[in-house]
Amino acid sequence: MTGYPAILRFASAVVCATAMVGVAVAQDKSKAAPAPAKDAKAAPAAKDEKSMGPQHVVYNMNGLKWGDAPPSLPKGAKVAVLNGDPGKAAPFAIMVKLPANYKVAAHWHSQDENLTVISGELSVGMGDKLDEKAADAIQAGGYSFMPAKMHHYAFAKKETVFELHGTGPFDVTYINPADDPRNAAPAAAPKKEEKKK
Repeated sequence: MTGYPAILRFASAVVCATAMVGVAVAQDKSKAAPAPAKDAKAAPAAKDEKSMGPQHVVYNMNGLKWGDAPPSLPKGAKVAVLNGDPGKAAPFAIMVKLPANYKVAAHWHSQDENLTVISGELSVGMGDKLDEKAADAIQAGGYSFMPAKMHHYAFAKKETVFELHGTGPFDVTYINPADDPRNAAPAAAPKKEEKKK
């Protein structure tokens, strides 16, 4: 093999080694596997997913479990957690669904925000006050990045779904505290009608 280039010597060695492994496997197959003992126990069940660490996940839109958005956002928005926990100091990914004519007043977040519009159209603008004329429209497939503490606002004129990811905890601080839905006075409970005697 002295005249062979190095790559051919390597390939020949691999072929020889593979042939030897094949012979050894064929010899092992001729031996019958021992039967399990009559009192053998089943293998222990696999650990639950949470104890196994990060897992591969796949979601389709029709398989998402939607719930109400946190109280820091105006009512009407829905959220589905894709990965992680937005309330913890760790990476997370969520899907957000906004109804038509939904608005989020000027605010900022403690962490960077990344979003990709899935359907509909989300308009975002920078500044301390919502200004529809100064906003940029992000169409389906479009992406937006906002660094931590950047003052911005958002609105959707039609139903819109977007994926949002970053590092938690996810928070919302409104520029004008009066815009914060958490500061709104609770709605008065409807009065019960008294039974006529």
